Amino acid sequence: MSSAFRALHQPGNPFILANAWDVGSARMLAALGAEAIGTTSAGHAFTLGEADMGVTRDQAISHLGDLAAATQLPVSGDLENGFGDDPAIVAETIRLAAEAGGAGCSIEDVFPPAPHAYDRAAAVARVKAAVEAARALADDFVVVARADGVMHGLYDLDEALWRIKAYEDVGADCVYVPAPGDADALEQVVKAVNVPVNALAVGKIGKLGRKGLADIGVCRISVGAALARMAHKVLHDEALAMFSDGVFGAHKMLLGPTTDDLLKRGAR
Repeated sequence: MSSAFRALHQPGNPFILANAWDVGSARMLAALGAEAIGTTSAGHAFTLGEADMGVTRDQAISHLGDLAAATQLPVSGDLENGFGDDPAIVAETIRLAAEAGGAGCSIEDVFPPAPHAYDRAAAVARVKAAVEAARALADDFVVVARADGVMHGLYDLDEALWRIKAYEDVGADCVYVPAPGDADALEQVVKAVNVPVNALAVGKIGKLGRKGLADIGVCRISVGAALARMAHKVLHDEALAMFSDGVFGAHKMLLGPTTDDLLKRGAR
């Protein structure tokens, strides 16, 4: 399964890593055409009544295993900062993710609270540990190294470019700079490395569409917590209409038979 996941990463022909937040959403996405599933740390946290970065490693790994068992598709885990500062902890997180059935995962270079960014040496050491742990596994496992500082206003694009080059040098299979700015910034990211690049389809980047992202050379497109947040937007608006105005059915429902069929078709 993992080698098939790696094969999806093709420059100029990006696949969509469909971020699911529970078994039901994973199965529906699989039935609707997803080629691979990604977890979303924020979306998963919402299901537990927590804010983003509010889940434990045990919870995240268990969730990854649930989604990996739910469909036939490869599943990549959003594993935040690896749930620890020490590179040895990151390595252990990789091993646990693989044991749970994950085909890959992403590791961030920021950490809570706030968040804060690891310095260059620590950030690179943590990716190196993740890669070494992945290479020691029996099965293929795709390690995505994230440079999240631009998105959080912790460092600029030049720093992100330095970091993803360094992550490539220590063996990262794919790199990811969430919300780098505009199309020109994303193009700089793609040109800076020789490994696959993931793009987050939100804001200006999302408006480019799959074709625009393909033209830039992106290999993979994720949506993060967007689908989960959209579902919560409907819940929010419908609840306000019910409780404030006594109005029901402001949003159209997906009919039961359609939902049931999708859940069945998307199951393993």
